[in-house]
Amino acid sequence: MGCCSCFIHLGFLKVQTKAPLLLIMIIVLTYFVYCLTGYCETMPSPIPVSPQRRSPAAQPELREEPGRQQQGSEAGLPPDPTAQEQAAAAAGWNISVFNNFGSKKFPQAVIIGVKKGGTRALLEFLRVHPDVRAVGSEPHFFDRNYEKGLDWYRNLMPRTLEGQITMEKTPSYYVTKEAPKRIFSMSKDTKLIVVVRNPVTRAISDYTQTLSKNPGVPSFQMLTFKNMSTGLIDTSWSAIRIGIYAKHLENWLQYFPLSKILFVSGERLVSDPAGEMGRVQDFLGLKRVITDKHFYFNETKGFPCLKKPEGSSRPRCLGKSKGRTHPKIDMEVVLRLKEFYRPFNLKFYQMTGHDFGWE
Repeated sequence: MGCCSCFIHLGFLKVQTKAPLLLIMIIVLTYFVYCLTGYCETMPSPIPVSPQRRSPAAQPELREEPGRQQQGSEAGLPPDPTAQEQAAAAAGWNISVFNNFGSKKFPQAVIIGVKKGGTRALLEFLRVHPDVRAVGSEPHFFDRNYEKGLDWYRNLMPRTLEGQITMEKTPSYYVTKEAPKRIFSMSKDTKLIVVVRNPVTRAISDYTQTLSKNPGVPSFQMLTFKNMSTGLIDTSWSAIRIGIYAKHLENWLQYFPLSKILFVSGERLVSDPAGEMGRVQDFLGLKRVITDKHFYFNETKGFPCLKKPEGSSRPRCLGKSKGRTHPKIDMEVVLRLKEFYRPFNLKFYQMTGHDFGWE
């Protein structure tokens, strides 16, 4: 009986020893399953750390909107956290909690054009506004990725809170025949913004960008004319075709009234950014937060930049890919292009009810 009691006692001790280990394994396994399903991502830090005691290395990393970090670095811009993210950092909580607040929605406003008109500058200026959340990269959904479906598109959008506007920009939409119908099918209430610029200057800027990527392209003059002796303009070249604004606008007006479209002057965005941004904020139904105090003119680049935000070491200015020096173009070619665009410009003024002063 004594031996039996010893064996029973030893067996009981082994069970007691293994029980805590088994419990720990169950807890770890449960946590692992929760992480796989995404639940642990929303868990806050258990102990908030006072910002005064937090070392620089311990600051939480701000999670960027999809595609935004890459575009920001290309434009030479530091990431700009939202008010919620800043409040989260100040409180010492894990920033992923705030990234999971709100919901992903289809954009209520889309910058649809035009290429080399000033769309990147407009988007970066709008990002200063606390009630604007925008995708950094160009989704190209309504021209190149439409077959991926609306759920795919919505998932690209940043999360927004009540009262915030979701936006995206893809300048090629303006010249894409199918884009108006597709955006209308998503929402007929979508607000559209078109940044336009003198079509001659825009074409030269477009060519300058192409030249920077492919130095071996033919000259601007050779690409402009179908026949140099007759002076016939080649409208099949995209750099020329994009600037026929009136023709493209006819396509959009089949689906959207003028009241849903705002035409922003690319020239005024440079000469009077605060004034033009005031129009944009009014159109979007936003409070006029972006004003003169946010801008300074960069003499080197030749366009306005955003002043240094509080807590930042440098101002926010568009990068090297913006403000390139244009190649010298023969004045006869420029004058011929002005003549070519004049009737289209006048029609565009009439259609929009706005004289952009390109003549």
